[in-house]
Amino acid sequence: MNWETFYLVCFVVGFAFTLLSFMGGALHFNFHVGHGHFHVGGNSSHGSIVNPMTIAVFLAWFGGAGYLLVHLRHVFAFAGFMLASLSGVVGSGMVALFLVKVLMKEDHTLDPADYEMVGVLGTVSGAIRPDGVGEMIFEQQGTRRACAARSELGETIGRNEEVIVTQYDKGVALVRKWNDMAERAGILPEDTKELQ
Repeated sequence: MNWETFYLVCFVVGFAFTLLSFMGGALHFNFHVGHGHFHVGGNSSHGSIVNPMTIAVFLAWFGGAGYLLVHLRHVFAFAGFMLASLSGVVGSGMVALFLVKVLMKEDHTLDPADYEMVGVLGTVSGAIRPDGVGEMIFEQQGTRRACAARSELGETIGRNEEVIVTQYDKGVALVRKWNDMAERAGILPEDTKELQ
Protein backbone atom coordinates (compact mmCIF):
# COMPACT_ATOMS: atom_id res chain seq x y z
CA MET A 1 0.00 0.00 0.00
CA ASN A 2 1.45 3.39 -0.97
CA TRP A 3 0.58 6.89 0.29
CA GLU A 4 -1.85 7.57 -2.57
CA THR A 5 -3.88 4.48 -1.73
CA PHE A 6 -3.82 5.28 1.99
CA TYR A 7 -5.12 8.82 1.43
CA LEU A 8 -7.71 7.63 -1.07
CA VAL A 9 -9.06 5.03 1.38
CA CYS A 10 -9.25 7.70 4.15
CA PHE A 11 -11.11 10.04 1.80
CA VAL A 12 -13.59 7.37 0.65
CA VAL A 13 -14.29 6.16 4.21
CA GLY A 14 -14.69 9.71 5.56
CA PHE A 15 -16.84 10.88 2.67
CA ALA A 16 -19.02 7.73 2.77
CA PHE A 17 -19.62 8.06 6.50
CA THR A 18 -20.36 11.80 6.14
CA LEU A 19 -22.83 11.09 3.34
CA LEU A 20 -24.39 8.20 5.30
CA SER A 21 -24.74 10.40 8.40
CA PHE A 22 -26.31 13.20 6.39
CA MET A 23 -28.78 10.85 4.70
CA GLY A 24 -29.55 9.18 8.02
CA GLY A 25 -30.29 12.51 9.65
CA ALA A 26 -32.32 13.81 6.72
CA LEU A 27 -34.34 10.61 6.24
CA HIS A 28 -34.37 9.44 9.89
CA PHE A 29 -33.41 5.85 9.27
CA ASN A 30 -31.62 3.24 11.37
CA PHE A 31 -29.40 0.32 10.40
CA HIS A 32 -29.66 -3.07 12.05
CA VAL A 33 -26.37 -4.95 12.00
CA GLY A 34 -26.72 -8.53 13.24
CA HIS A 35 -28.21 -8.36 16.70
CA GLY A 36 -26.89 -4.85 17.27
CA HIS A 37 -28.49 -1.54 16.48
CA PHE A 38 -26.64 1.32 14.81
CA HIS A 39 -28.30 4.72 14.62
CA VAL A 40 -27.16 7.06 11.87
CA GLY A 41 -27.67 10.77 11.91
CA GLY A 42 -27.83 11.37 15.64
CA ASN A 43 -25.33 13.13 17.81
CA SER A 44 -24.50 10.54 20.44
CA SER A 45 -21.59 12.59 21.76
CA HIS A 46 -23.81 15.54 22.66
CA GLY A 47 -21.79 18.64 23.37
CA SER A 48 -18.43 17.16 22.37
CA ILE A 49 -16.47 18.57 19.44
CA VAL A 50 -14.88 15.15 18.90
CA ASN A 51 -17.80 13.09 17.65
CA PRO A 52 -18.40 10.68 14.75
CA MET A 53 -19.29 13.49 12.36
CA THR A 54 -16.14 15.56 12.98
CA ILE A 55 -14.02 12.40 12.75
CA ALA A 56 -15.61 11.56 9.39
CA VAL A 57 -15.02 15.11 8.14
CA PHE A 58 -11.41 14.95 9.32
CA LEU A 59 -10.89 11.68 7.40
CA ALA A 60 -12.48 13.09 4.25
CA TRP A 61 -10.44 16.32 4.26
CA PHE A 62 -7.26 14.55 5.36
CA GLY A 63 -7.64 11.90 2.66
CA GLY A 64 -8.65 14.32 -0.07
CA ALA A 65 -5.87 16.82 0.62
CA GLY A 66 -3.28 14.08 1.09
CA TYR A 67 -4.25 12.37 -2.16
CA LEU A 68 -4.10 15.63 -4.12
CA LEU A 69 -0.76 16.62 -2.59
CA VAL A 70 0.89 13.26 -3.22
CA HIS A 71 -0.71 12.51 -6.59
CA LEU A 72 -0.54 15.94 -8.26
CA ARG A 73 2.32 17.71 -6.51
CA HIS A 74 4.55 14.77 -5.63
CA VAL A 75 5.22 16.22 -2.18
CA PHE A 76 7.48 14.35 0.22
CA ALA A 77 5.61 11.84 2.39
CA PHE A 78 6.17 13.65 5.70
CA ALA A 79 5.29 17.09 4.31
CA GLY A 80 2.19 15.64 2.62
CA PHE A 81 1.13 13.95 5.86
CA MET A 82 1.52 17.20 7.84
CA LEU A 83 -0.36 19.30 5.27
CA ALA A 84 -3.10 16.68 4.97
CA SER A 85 -3.41 16.56 8.79
CA LEU A 86 -3.66 20.34 8.92
CA SER A 87 -6.35 20.24 6.24
CA GLY A 88 -8.28 17.60 8.23
CA VAL A 89 -8.07 19.65 11.43
CA VAL A 90 -9.28 22.78 9.61
CA GLY A 91 -12.21 20.92 8.01
CA SER A 92 -13.33 19.17 11.19
CA GLY A 93 -12.82 22.41 13.14
CA MET A 94 -15.19 24.25 10.81
CA VAL A 95 -17.81 21.53 11.24
CA ALA A 96 -17.36 21.54 15.04
CA LEU A 97 -17.65 25.33 15.11
CA PHE A 98 -20.84 25.15 13.02
CA LEU A 99 -22.27 22.53 15.40
CA VAL A 100 -21.50 24.57 18.50
CA LYS A 101 -22.34 28.06 17.22
CA VAL A 102 -25.37 27.27 15.06
CA LEU A 103 -26.96 23.88 15.65
CA MET A 104 -26.42 23.53 19.40
CA LYS A 105 -26.66 27.23 20.24
CA GLU A 106 -30.03 26.89 21.99
CA ASP A 107 -29.35 23.44 23.48
CA HIS A 108 -29.31 23.06 27.22
CA THR A 109 -29.47 20.17 29.63
CA LEU A 110 -32.93 19.43 30.95
CA ASP A 111 -33.23 19.70 34.72
CA PRO A 112 -36.24 17.97 36.34
CA ALA A 113 -36.39 20.79 38.92
CA ASP A 114 -37.27 23.23 36.11
CA TYR A 115 -40.48 21.26 35.50
CA GLU A 116 -41.51 20.84 39.15
CA MET A 117 -45.19 21.71 39.48
CA VAL A 118 -45.42 22.37 43.22
CA GLY A 119 -45.22 26.12 43.76
CA VAL A 120 -46.22 27.06 40.21
CA LEU A 121 -48.43 30.15 39.98
CA GLY A 122 -51.21 30.00 37.40
CA THR A 123 -54.60 31.33 36.37
CA VAL A 124 -57.80 29.31 36.33
CA SER A 125 -59.12 29.10 32.77
CA GLY A 126 -61.95 26.65 33.43
CA ALA A 127 -63.79 27.21 36.70
CA ILE A 128 -63.17 24.63 39.43
CA ARG A 129 -66.38 23.43 41.05
CA PRO A 130 -66.47 22.05 44.61
CA ASP A 131 -64.89 18.61 44.47
CA GLY A 132 -64.69 18.95 40.68
CA VAL A 133 -61.94 19.41 38.15
CA GLY A 134 -61.20 22.57 36.19
CA GLU A 135 -58.26 23.85 34.21
CA MET A 136 -55.40 26.18 34.95
CA ILE A 137 -52.95 27.95 32.64
CA PHE A 138 -49.38 28.61 33.72
CA GLU A 139 -46.02 29.46 32.24
CA GLN A 140 -43.03 27.17 32.60
CA GLN A 141 -39.65 27.46 30.84
CA GLY A 142 -41.00 30.26 28.66
CA THR A 143 -43.90 28.18 27.38
CA ARG A 144 -47.57 28.65 28.16
CA ARG A 145 -49.12 25.38 29.36
CA ALA A 146 -52.39 24.05 30.71
CA CYS A 147 -53.29 21.25 33.09
CA ALA A 148 -56.24 19.86 35.00
CA ALA A 149 -56.74 21.49 38.40
CA ARG A 150 -58.68 20.58 41.50
CA SER A 151 -59.20 22.69 44.62
CA GLU A 152 -57.22 21.33 47.55
CA LEU A 153 -59.87 22.57 50.00
CA GLY A 154 -62.84 21.44 47.87
CA GLU A 155 -64.03 25.00 47.26
CA THR A 156 -65.21 26.79 44.14
CA ILE A 157 -62.50 28.71 42.34
CA GLY A 158 -63.74 31.04 39.61
CA ARG A 159 -62.32 31.77 36.23
CA ASN A 160 -59.32 34.15 36.01
CA GLU A 161 -58.53 33.56 39.69
CA GLU A 162 -54.82 33.18 40.45
CA VAL A 163 -53.89 29.90 42.08
CA ILE A 164 -50.76 28.19 43.34
CA VAL A 165 -50.07 24.46 43.00
CA THR A 166 -49.63 22.68 46.33
CA GLN A 167 -49.54 19.10 45.03
CA TYR A 168 -49.34 17.43 41.63
CA ASP A 169 -50.35 13.85 40.96
CA LYS A 170 -51.13 11.96 37.73
CA GLY A 171 -51.57 15.12 35.66
CA VAL A 172 -53.91 16.87 38.11
CA ALA A 173 -52.75 19.87 40.13
CA LEU A 174 -54.18 20.46 43.60
CA VAL A 175 -54.39 24.23 43.94
CA ARG A 176 -55.21 26.96 46.42
CA LYS A 177 -56.19 30.56 45.76
CA TRP A 178 -53.10 32.76 45.60
CA ASN A 179 -54.79 35.59 47.55
CA ASP A 180 -55.57 33.25 50.46
CA MET A 181 -51.99 31.98 50.55
CA ALA A 182 -50.60 35.53 50.27
CA GLU A 183 -52.75 36.83 53.15
CA ARG A 184 -51.76 33.86 55.26
CA ALA A 185 -48.07 34.53 54.59
CA GLY A 186 -48.50 38.24 55.40
CA ILE A 187 -47.88 39.50 51.88
CA LEU A 188 -49.74 42.76 51.31
CA PRO A 189 -51.71 43.31 48.09
CA GLU A 190 -49.15 45.89 46.88
CA ASP A 191 -46.43 43.29 47.30
CA THR A 192 -48.31 40.79 45.15
CA LYS A 193 -48.39 43.26 42.27
CA GLU A 194 -44.60 43.52 42.40
CA LEU A 195 -44.27 39.71 42.31
CA GLN A 196 -46.30 39.36 39.13
